Amino acid sequence: MKHPIKYVLAVLPWIVLFSSCSSIYMPNVPATPMLKDIGDGYIAAHVNPKGNISGSIAVAATNHVAILGNGSYVDHGEKSNTHFNQWLLEGGLGYFTKIGKEKRQVLELYGGYGVGATSEADKRATVHGYEAVESREMDFNKIFVQINYSSTRKQKINIFGNKRELNYGTAIRLSRIAMDRFQIDEIDSPTEENFFVEPVFYTRMSLTKGLQLQYTNGFNIGLNNNEYLKAGNAVFTLGIVYNF
Repeated sequence: MKHPIKYVLAVLPWIVLFSSCSSIYMPNVPATPMLKDIGDGYIAAHVNPKGNISGSIAVAATNHVAILGNGSYVDHGEKSNTHFNQWLLEGGLGYFTKIGKEKRQVLELYGGYGVGATSEADKRATVHGYEAVESREMDFNKIFVQINYSSTRKQKINIFGNKRELNYGTAIRLSRIAMDRFQIDEIDSPTEENFFVEPVFYTRMSLTKGLQLQYTNGFNIGLNNNEYLKAGNAVFTLGIVYNF
């Protein structure tokens, strides 16, 4: 992939489309550790325009097996027409291997389980401030599988007078999200379940040894036609990654 910007432009219309919808679920950033050998470690932190903070940690337990942990938290729009709050924790196991003639590519397969909770409130402005019109709350569980492909550019690029390593890749995650509890205005309501296909594209640029700046974008597709638990939040983040 010599021109990753083409892929960014290709998915941009999808990002605009899915960002315009409303959903009670906001996805976290898929972990992309790019582990290569036993003992390799990975820590990452990302944030999107809505303030959703995603964090990941991974370690290579053997030459091909990795342990993974993810988490995210967002508290957005407290003083606006919609207040959205969500936390999510998940863990998993994976397989990784170097591929290609020069071993500059990494293929990773991960699977895991997570839990989380969301609260959302629609508000209206009054002379006394914002008052809730309708509130929605859910507890949910998550099962996910994903495949990552990443590559290191053979030649470094010259930016700000220094030669910097450039990595790029794709992560495709399939997530099953199921409500354990769902309430509207504190009244129990029918729960929903959905399957999300989440293609994500990312680019990393080295800052110092082991420390990289990562730009990530993508979208999600909901396979079930739900009223609340549906695709509606794109993945568009900027983050810091540290491999050690």
